[in-house]
Amino acid sequence: MNNLSHFDSQPRSATDTGAITALCKAAGDPLRMQVLKVLQQNAYGVLELCQVFDIRQSAMSHHLKILANAGLVATRREGTTIFYRRNESHPDTDLQALQHVLFQTIDDAALDPALRTRLESINTERSAASVAFFNQNAARFEENQDLIASWADYGDSVEHFLDSSITSRQSALEIGPGYGQFLGTLSAAFNQVIALDNSAEMLEQCRSRASSQKLDNIEFKLGDTSLALSEKLRSDCISLNMVLHHNATPGEIISDCAQLLNDGGVLLITDLCAHDQEWVQQACGDLWLGFEPQELTRWAASAGLEEGNSLYLAQRNGFRIQLRQFVKQSSSNN
Repeated sequence: MNNLSHFDSQPRSATDTGAITALCKAAGDPLRMQVLKVLQQNAYGVLELCQVFDIRQSAMSHHLKILANAGLVATRREGTTIFYRRNESHPDTDLQALQHVLFQTIDDAALDPALRTRLESINTERSAASVAFFNQNAARFEENQDLIASWADYGDSVEHFLDSSITSRQSALEIGPGYGQFLGTLSAAFNQVIALDNSAEMLEQCRSRASSQKLDNIEFKLGDTSLALSEKLRSDCISLNMVLHHNATPGEIISDCAQLLNDGGVLLITDLCAHDQEWVQQACGDLWLGFEPQELTRWAASAGLEEGNSLYLAQRNGFRIQLRQFVKQSSSNN
């Protein structure tokens, strides 16, 4: 993500055991190890981490400072809050291999059930705030969204990505279909389409527009990817169109999509590149100020997806849009 902390480091020899010791010491504390585990797929603020670990802010800030000084976490300001995320590429190239193995080992470890419960509570609070925004602003959301990027700005490119990447045309799933601008294309291209949204008001707006266009092969479902997983809504194509920056756990959504894709299926992601225009959080209900492209790549790779084509579109208002393809390889190729 943009505005990540840059940590000063002098070039070191690979035999500098002091640097190795400092990194291991920073990660060697049980609480800091759990913090790195919690930050595996998402970013959290200091107060949220205090809630997860049930400790005072001064103590949590101390531990985060140690991790930051060791180059293991980075920060980004989102509005008035500073969020912490793991720094996946250590500023000292001599330590990157060690950090990679460390993170991989931490990721394979179990997370304490109590921590997981508190973490889920925070993510639920985030999601509820997002749903409430959309339910309250469904009638005028399109107008607000057009201040950032309207479908007319990038829709043709998304449709081209669809035409150039999909082989099987049986089923498609659009998560967060908005007002249904893409549903007409999906309806014509696939035998069956499912529109999934966790906002009842937005889903009703979408259903109404689809009905006026006489799109009769679309099923509308109220829920999120957990519902899709429980109902085994397997698909040849999944679209996330300007959805991730509204989502509390974007990495987990990509992981869920990977499980829902059929072999050879394609995940299409359209989203904002990282930016610093904080007004979108109030006007459009954005939880995140976009994403760096490598973040989406890392989340997709972690979910077992291979990167396909990418396209970046600059907007007149300073925003930049990224269109990304990620493919689920056939199990016979694994």
